[in-house]
Amino acid sequence: MRWAICNEILEDRPLAVAFAAFADAGYKALEIAPFTLAAGAAPSELDAERVRRIAADQGLAILGMHWLLARTEGLHVADPARREQTLERLRSLTRACAAMGGSIMVFGSPAQRSTPPGMDPAEARSRALEVFGAWAESAHDAGVTVCLEALPRDETDFMTTTQEVIDVVRELDSPAVRLVLDVKSMADERTPMPELIHLAAPYVAHVQANDANRGGPGFGDTDFVPILSALHEIGYDGDVSVEAFDYRPDPMTVVTGSIRTLRLAARAAGIPTT
Repeated sequence: MRWAICNEILEDRPLAVAFAAFADAGYKALEIAPFTLAAGAAPSELDAERVRRIAADQGLAILGMHWLLARTEGLHVADPARREQTLERLRSLTRACAAMGGSIMVFGSPAQRSTPPGMDPAEARSRALEVFGAWAESAHDAGVTVCLEALPRDETDFMTTTQEVIDVVRELDSPAVRLVLDVKSMADERTPMPELIHLAAPYVAHVQANDANRGGPGFGDTDFVPILSALHEIGYDGDVSVEAFDYRPDPMTVVTGSIRTLRLAARAAGIPTT
């Protein structure tokens, strides 16, 4: 496994300064939130090349992107009036992701996927899958994998369980569509996390690490030893990316404390990491 981190935790710093801090803490790869590069717009491929160079200067890889539709207006995967605009943004981000050297795009974006007011949930699901299917074709051509994310029920009404995301992945039947396992989201389900990890084994392409309380690993009560053990049991050897939402006591403490927690948990589980 390789330790990575989502870059928005230090979005108030210049990229070079933030990336140096991540590298100094021991991370090997970054997951980029587009809004940290271009407010309200998709970063261009030129921007992407610049980000790739800054990361490479610190010995960091860009693994991909997340928060794809965050801090945007007028976008929604199920609203027919917004479909083309939304799909074009996703395609533009896919091109930028590939230009950065990334291969993973995490789709969470609860506000942009929840059932629109007055629309039947089944119709909203069908329309969303049409967008995902069209996006998947572009992603496949770019060598990028779309990772759909289950989110807690208090954030959205669509794809709220691991099984529901698996059903969507199966229905889309594309090699460019898989799922991401997010610890905070798995904690919202009744099934124990190790069981969810084994359930998702054929489909998982990425993992995001946070505490059930939305802090970083080690900043709550979530035990990462059984989580990492289950990932090791299914043969997962990809990135484990820290995605904190609560930065208390301060961002840098979360940056350094999260990787320390993951390393200790991996060591306790007897798992080799980089």
